[in-house]
Amino acid sequence: MRSSLRFIGTLLLAGLLAFSLFQLESSAQESSTTKLDLLILHGKLVDGSGQKPRKADVGIRGDRIVFVGDAGKSQVEAARAIDATGLMVAPGFIDPHTHTLGDLTSDQTKSNQAYLMQGVTTVITGNDGGSVINIGDTLRKWDDQGIGTNAILLAGFGTIRGKALGSSDSQPNATQLEEMKQYVARAMDEGAFGLSTGLYYAPQSYAKTEEVIELAKIAAAKGGVYDTHMRSESTAGIGLLGSIKETIQIGRDARIPVHISHIKALGPDSWNQSKQAIDLIKKARSQGISASACQYPYTASGTSLQASLIPRWAEVGGRAELLKRIDDPQVRPKLIAEMQENLRGRGGAESLLIVDARDHALVGKRLNQLAQEQNKPAVEVALDIIKNVGGAGVASFNMNEKDIRRFMKEKFVMTCSDGSAGHPRKFGTFPKKLHDYVFQTKLISLPFAVRNSSALTAEFFRIPERGLIREGYFADVIVFDEKTLADRSTYEQPELLAVGMRYVIVNGKLAVENGIFTGVLAGRALRKRIVSQAR
Repeated sequence: MRSSLRFIGTLLLAGLLAFSLFQLESSAQESSTTKLDLLILHGKLVDGSGQKPRKADVGIRGDRIVFVGDAGKSQVEAARAIDATGLMVAPGFIDPHTHTLGDLTSDQTKSNQAYLMQGVTTVITGNDGGSVINIGDTLRKWDDQGIGTNAILLAGFGTIRGKALGSSDSQPNATQLEEMKQYVARAMDEGAFGLSTGLYYAPQSYAKTEEVIELAKIAAAKGGVYDTHMRSESTAGIGLLGSIKETIQIGRDARIPVHISHIKALGPDSWNQSKQAIDLIKKARSQGISASACQYPYTASGTSLQASLIPRWAEVGGRAELLKRIDDPQVRPKLIAEMQENLRGRGGAESLLIVDARDHALVGKRLNQLAQEQNKPAVEVALDIIKNVGGAGVASFNMNEKDIRRFMKEKFVMTCSDGSAGHPRKFGTFPKKLHDYVFQTKLISLPFAVRNSSALTAEFFRIPERGLIREGYFADVIVFDEKTLADRSTYEQPELLAVGMRYVIVNGKLAVENGIFTGVLAGRALRKRIVSQAR
């Protein structure tokens, strides 16, 4: 009898244990299904790796991607689900060359909608050698006020050189060089991802290659990269090919990854040099130098009238000295002659469209039109604008579609906007590339375009855990309709927002929902994790 009772007791205990285990398992399953905040269901996933699109659901908890797969089979649920049937799901784009420093710092534009509506979730700024001296202060300000996209700062060589040497064309002495090195080191310690230069622009153009190498070494020692608007993109000066060789030399001697911002063959004299340019970069890569580039899908660049036409020697000492030279009868003939050659190299006066000026009557007119209206030579009109109006922003139609397409097909060429006032690229670059070159002409595949707009950029600039749809990565995710995705900005209306981005998720939060900005400022100021490089 006792043994029977013991047997029954054992069965009851076993049953209770089994029931408890079942309840624990059910509770764990229930917990796992309710922990997710957001599920993107039934979309076609292009994960940023370059692999073919596939059907997969994406689950997000907090600011991370925690699930990629079949949510139904895995019994994964979330507090909210987005039905992405018929839509593409991809990592948020990363723009390696923007001029958003002022935008992100301003209360009026800190949401960065021009980029969010393109599907860009991370921007890099401080390019062309123009940044701030106190990197840490700006990053903290972004933290405090909130920003719409993630943002990264580069240390600007032009800002640093200007601090040490002003607008002078003199070469730094040992003390001044050390001062500049300290500025670079501090910027890197405060979170900069690398050093940027704009060697085309004064006063950076006065620097010799060796000076740049010395500063690049400081960035390299702290795990940074070198980003450059090269000395020339045309046949002027050392030319496009000479500038690429200089960039490669900097990479080799400073042992630093080098990135050519907005690679192009500028002006008819350099058209079709794209193949030689590509060959130089490929050769450097084969020799172990990490070299990359980025481009925007427009035939017009964006710059200032002064930068386009004024020779750099005339800018020594700054604007005050330039104005003296403009008025100097001994200097003016030489100045005009060199401006005429610079104008010819860009394709003539009809190639320059005024897109931004204090005198709004100038905006929307080409330089040749203004010359005809005023019955003056084009360079004389340009000098009047520079002197009396304070200059103007221009769209410079100087590129050949054949070169654009050739650069775009290279696996080391990223997508970037170089967004500037008055140019449609600030509002349309990424959708235009997908619409025109993926969906319409099929020059490149969608996986290739997405990778070169996300993961490739993250890899080169060493941005951790972004650029891919992968478990454990930050939840920067876009959902778009390939049938309606398009840029709307034009040279006449450059600030029209792009369309077709249904959802844009930044760090797990919906910044764009059903194609409309939600008002959420989910972006973060990203800081470089310092990793000393072995020398």
